[in-house]
Formats: sequence, C-alpha cells, structure tokens
Amino acid sequence: MVDFRQSWGENWLYFHDDAGLLISVRARWTDVGEVDPFVKVAAGRSHFRAADLVGLVELIRGLKV
Repeated sequence: MVDFRQSWGENWLYFHDDAGLLISVRARWTDVGEVDPFVKVAAGRSHFRAADLVGLVELIRGLKV
C-alpha cells in the first residue's frame, strides 16, 4: 500500500501493481477500509448491495449497441 486517502467522497487505497503502475481501488472493496454498514447488517446473507446492482444494470444498458 502506497497511500490511503479520501477523494470524491470515498476512501481510496493506492498501491503499485506488478508492473509498477500506481493503481487505486475503493477502500470498501478491501479489508483495509471500514466495514460497510450494509455488509455488517447482512452478515453474509447477501453478496450484493441493491445500489450496486442498479449501477451494474445501468452500466450494461450503456454497453448495448
């Protein structure tokens, strides 16, 4: 891990990949960030948050030709 900071309303984790490129991912996607309240309440019963599924649908719709 190179850095951990807040940007665009999210906490981000920065690291170098195997090629040396600087990569950033949302901290909530890792075990470094705070536990998402939804994940805590779901207690392993749900793999996806509704908001993330809606975002995925919008992304897929945008890819259709």
